[in-house]
Amino acid sequence: MGAPDVLSPPRTGTRGAVVRILERLGEIGSRPGTPPEVALRHGTLVFASVLIALLASVWVGTYLAYGHPVSAAIPAAYQVETAVGLVVLSRTRRFALFRGTQLAVFLVLPALLQASLGGFVASSGMVLWASFVPFAALALLGARRSAPWLVAFFAEVLALALLDPWLAQRPAGLPTGLVVTFFVLNVTGLTLCGWAVLGYFVEQSERARIALEAEQERSERLLLNVLPAPIAARLKRETGVIAEHHDAVTVLFADLVGFTARTEVMPPGQLVALLDRIFSAFDRRADAESLEKIKTIGDAYMVAGGVPESRPDHLQAVARVALAMRADIAAIAQEPGCEWLAVRIGMDTGPAVAGVIGRRKFIYDLWGDTVNTASRMESHGLPGQIQVTQRVAAALGPGFRVRCRGTLLVKSKGPMTTFLLEGHDESE
Repeated sequence: MGAPDVLSPPRTGTRGAVVRILERLGEIGSRPGTPPEVALRHGTLVFASVLIALLASVWVGTYLAYGHPVSAAIPAAYQVETAVGLVVLSRTRRFALFRGTQLAVFLVLPALLQASLGGFVASSGMVLWASFVPFAALALLGARRSAPWLVAFFAEVLALALLDPWLAQRPAGLPTGLVVTFFVLNVTGLTLCGWAVLGYFVEQSERARIALEAEQERSERLLLNVLPAPIAARLKRETGVIAEHHDAVTVLFADLVGFTARTEVMPPGQLVALLDRIFSAFDRRADAESLEKIKTIGDAYMVAGGVPESRPDHLQAVARVALAMRADIAAIAQEPGCEWLAVRIGMDTGPAVAGVIGRRKFIYDLWGDTVNTASRMESHGLPGQIQVTQRVAAALGPGFRVRCRGTLLVKSKGPMTTFLLEGHDESE
């Protein structure tokens, strides 16, 4: 038994019971793997056919009682045809055959019954039942393929109208009260069957609406997992390249020291669980400061402030996150078996280019000297420390405590004076 369809609407109460009945009936003619919506469509026709076959017993019994065996044989023929059709359907799963024969006999037999009783009045407008055919065809086949059934019904009504003066000369002679009663039954019975078909449309429409809303919500969540909300909104509106220059952004890289070596000795499940715990904590820190997580690469984490929308405090926000990330790692390192854990963090601030690359798997990324320098601050940093550039130290303000580390020979940059971010005075 497969998992329940999370996109399906709840099936509770009377409406849910009706849906379950239709689905069970739909299983009679459905092949393995038939989509639920198709099975529901099959079940609707089976339900309507069984319902009409049961109602036909009233006409069979009445016409026999009043001495009209030929007229009684016509609804009885429909009952037999439906029973045989259901047996064949259950054995062959050929729903198209069942559908075609049902529509054909339901179009023809009411006309024959009306003719046998003496026209429109004497038969209580029995041809009304044939009007069910174009509606059923519309539900089962769609507008284009159901058009011939609609034309056939109109042609049948026209033919009966032309023949009615001649047919009315030999009426069945049923009591007036019975003719009126049958007219009421014809109208109410046809209404009931029509309700079943329209109920299918309503049910399908509701299921489709809920499924569409759920799918849109899920797609939106997935899109926002890889792209910032403003960029995702632009991507849905635009088809071209999305690229922007930002004059002032702050970039942070964090790398777990010794994590690669741990992959050789830690069980995979434990390793991934720890990494997920750490990066989830980093995500919460970034979200709390409204920063943009750019990506993770192995055990490295990248976050930025001031993108995709500018903000004046992007540097301070990233600095607070850096301090919080270091504190999170220090807390985890106090746990048994995690004493080896440490983080190296690097930061820089300045201009950068941001944009979306890829067509199959989107990624929002940053490029430029600021990004490269922040990465170098991390790779040349110290375990448990947050290394920043001189321009970061100068722009942070008095609320943050920094200490000059000295001059380092940085790959691809040459000699650079770097600083260590040590803390933040919350009162500032």
